[in-house]
Amino acid sequence: MKIELFVLCDAATDYQGKLNVLGTFDTIWAKKMPAVHPQCAIALRIRFMKMEEGAHAVKINIVDEDGKGVVPPLEAGVNIRFKDTPLTSLAANMIFNLQGLKFPKQGEYAVDLAIDGRHEASLPLYINPVPQIDNSGFQMPPSN
Repeated sequence: MKIELFVLCDAATDYQGKLNVLGTFDTIWAKKMPAVHPQCAIALRIRFMKMEEGAHAVKINIVDEDGKGVVPPLEAGVNIRFKDTPLTSLAANMIFNLQGLKFPKQGEYAVDLAIDGRHEASLPLYINPVPQIDNSGFQMPPSN
């Protein structure tokens, strides 16, 4: 198994096996805390070899710096079937749409991916305050 794509993005679609991804990011700029991000998606493309045919469990956790979950785990399954094809591998696209993500404080978060109970990849996600600019264009330190 190989993770070909794992990103946090503004939106994603799967059209006839083609994964379309719009606006990947790793930082959310917030005017106030808690920060609420209205809508985003996690796009995932996994390639399975013929010997990995069958059902696989996919789990995504979004956690804070202490490993505490921000939302309940996102879980889905994928069933890889080669049928009678001569192909030696198949790719599976998965999209997890998220709405109203709430982050209680600024800092570093992680989007963790596990397949069949084994950690496979992590993405950093930074929640930062929007910098304040005064009338002269000078960047002011963020206020809490």
